[in-house]
Amino acid sequence: MAERRDRAPRLDQPREARRQFISRPEALTEEAFGVLSERFARYMGTAYFLIGMTIFVLAWVLWNLVAPRDWRFDEYPFIFLTLMLSLQASYAAPLILLAQNRQADRDRVALEQDRTRDERNLADTEFLTREVAALRIAMRDSATRDFVRGELRDLLDEMEERGLVVGRLAPDHRDASDTANARTDEGGSHRST
Repeated sequence: MAERRDRAPRLDQPREARRQFISRPEALTEEAFGVLSERFARYMGTAYFLIGMTIFVLAWVLWNLVAPRDWRFDEYPFIFLTLMLSLQASYAAPLILLAQNRQADRDRVALEQDRTRDERNLADTEFLTREVAALRIAMRDSATRDFVRGELRDLLDEMEERGLVVGRLAPDHRDASDTANARTDEGGSHRST
């Protein structure tokens, strides 16, 4: 039987457990990388990062100025420090730009949603305005209480002019107030209301 040369993993046997010191992400997707870059950019914008970077640079400079000559690893003018800071900046700038692009995409989506909501609110407001205008026009055509009373008085006056007898169910308000004013109490004095 010939040995397998391609060394592909066999499915009928369990894999050997390999311990890894650094866990590799199974799938570093664009989204996961974007989230990482946003965290990095957010951290770089904090006071903790600036204070930490200042302490790091001061410790580097002091160590390479004060330490014994054999212990120094970056002699004046600190070329290695400059290289380290340039390397950090060369990685930081694209990560910050990526985070800004992702934020711009989120802002664009939020702006589009706001625009859609504003258009809906405008359409609703215009609809309600038209409805209120239609109600106002309809209210002009409807009969009010004063209008109906006036028409009934005119009708009663017209009927009285023709000589028709009109019977009233309730006494007139003027007659009721006159009779109330004419009442006297037991002492004979007039009572006014």
